[in-house]
Amino acid sequence: MRTSRPWAVLTLLLACTPQGGGDTDATTAAVTDSTPGTDSTDSSDATSTATTGPTSTGDEPPTGTTTEPSATTSTTEDPTAPTSTTTETGGDLLHGLVLEDTFEDGILNGWVRVERWFDPDPFFIQEDRFDLDQRAHQTGQRLEFFGNDPVPHSGRFLLYYAPGWNNGAKSTVLLAHGANDQADRAWANPGESGDFGCGQSTCPDIGLMQELAAAGHRVFAVSHAHSQGDNVFWALQIAWAIDIIRERTGVDKVDVIGWSKGVMSSRMYASGLTGGHLEYRNDIGKLILIGGPNLGFDYIFRYGTAHNAGVYADFGGKIHAPGPHDELLIFGLWEDRSEYAIYKSAAGDNYRGQLQMLAAWDDVYPLTGTANNGLMQWIVGDSESTYYGEGQYKGVYARGKGIDYAIQQGSVIADMIDAGIPASISTHLLCGDLNLGDNSVLIPGIPNEIAGPSDGVVFVDSCAATDGIGTLTDSAVLKDINHLKLGWHPTAAAQISTWLGQ
Repeated sequence: MRTSRPWAVLTLLLACTPQGGGDTDATTAAVTDSTPGTDSTDSSDATSTATTGPTSTGDEPPTGTTTEPSATTSTTEDPTAPTSTTTETGGDLLHGLVLEDTFEDGILNGWVRVERWFDPDPFFIQEDRFDLDQRAHQTGQRLEFFGNDPVPHSGRFLLYYAPGWNNGAKSTVLLAHGANDQADRAWANPGESGDFGCGQSTCPDIGLMQELAAAGHRVFAVSHAHSQGDNVFWALQIAWAIDIIRERTGVDKVDVIGWSKGVMSSRMYASGLTGGHLEYRNDIGKLILIGGPNLGFDYIFRYGTAHNAGVYADFGGKIHAPGPHDELLIFGLWEDRSEYAIYKSAAGDNYRGQLQMLAAWDDVYPLTGTANNGLMQWIVGDSESTYYGEGQYKGVYARGKGIDYAIQQGSVIADMIDAGIPASISTHLLCGDLNLGDNSVLIPGIPNEIAGPSDGVVFVDSCAATDGIGTLTDSAVLKDINHLKLGWHPTAAAQISTWLGQ
């Protein structure tokens, strides 16, 4: 039986998916990237097999089982150095990438192979992360895949292989998850982080990966070291994953599906928005963007103190997602809590991936002063001071610098739109539109986005925006499918399958 953790959902986009496409998210996440927090159900480890390079084999790896082999021994290492011996990296296509380890036995959630790759470019750093209570740590089988390092260097990433990866007859697909998420929960087991982690009270145990693999697609997924990481890092790793997939399969182009924060990283690579490190290489066929903040989002700042119970430890919060406040009134005293906040400060730069997605929407949808968590609606405190900062408005229970300050610290939405998605890429947009008067369709346990038409986290106007898209092939807005369901719901999966085609 899965443990019920309603606040887990906050992490997909904002986290944006439960920590657990898209992300997630969400709140405090954005709902989410989602690593779904500390997973209580996926503590099994996978056995690794030594490898000498990324050369492909003719035989498909054995299907994963639910066996729980013993973990490998953890070692202390230089975070910028490879952790295992590797010789060949596959030639010019894979430039300086290092294949550190390969896992093929005892993999959970239906995957048949997982590889850990390392990019030694010093551009990748050990990103700051919220570490006070290990909520940002790798857990479950990801911990094993990352060499038993709970906070792996941001130059490392995982590449997952689905059954049929080397003999599927249809398209070749790369799945890119959202914030505070990872490939297992996002694409293969929506309930891995517990009930509510999938956007409803009970969760399925298979996801889009199984759907697409069974239909004959060759499916891969990327999983990042830092579940709230810099989207430029994620964009580069999506590019490297495409390189590896092309080398493994011989295809010229890969179809990419990004969910939530994964929309940002996928789109940034396609737009060449990689800090000057990489131009787009004409290697994406179709780009399917699920629940994405294509014109940015302001969800974290809209609902005042309503997010705080999920984020700040003073109130029992455990979600790996940023809060909008850097000071809280605790027992009558103002206490500094900037380590939890989205802003860059002396306490750290923990949420640069969230800063990059921000845009103000108050001129379109005014603040509500109320929140709804799918169970009830209530008045929230400090709505205006949270959104606009400590100027004209003063926080009674919490203080923050406001969304404009945060946008100036790192939003890339305008740059992303200006850079544009090349016309050679067939782009598709998949969004959700909830009946905001029906609590049964809202995301349970978190403040939903209720100021205007949304999927519970991202406004439909942002998700469905065509700004900067060179070739919009199709779009769909699914009624009453929330942000956390968009990556696995049968209706969403059917639409994605139609777009991928034969």
